[in-house]
Amino acid sequence: MTLRKVSTALAVSLLLTACASNPTRAVRSEFEDIPVPKGLAYQQEESTIIETPNVKAGRHIYRGRLELDSLTAAIRNTLEANGWRHVSSTKAASPHGTIQVYEKDGDSLQVRLWEGLWSWYTYAEYTTGRVVKRAK
Repeated sequence: MTLRKVSTALAVSLLLTACASNPTRAVRSEFEDIPVPKGLAYQQEESTIIETPNVKAGRHIYRGRLELDSLTAAIRNTLEANGWRHVSSTKAASPHGTIQVYEKDGDSLQVRLWEGLWSWYTYAEYTTGRVVKRAK
């Protein structure tokens, strides 16, 4: 195969994969106070939710075509508007990305943001855990 044919086949397969893996957002009511900016699609196959009688924990991955710095600011603004207190931010030079840490009512939230291969997509990983409050 020539380089042109390989490049074309690769581009078509990436386009089809991107279109097929862009599901609508699933409702995750246990984490409804954690807003996600529009333009990010939930990546169910890469996300995990763990539930025990005492704890609910989640690692939710989102993907979109948003500029990293503006997404970082938008996430901070929306989380703070929902009562999350910003604890810290760390910006890494390589690979380019940011980690933000928040807390609210004894719960913690870490948001990791980074750009994917060739900066085609920006990713957001929300990781949190909650103690289940039992009715008495």
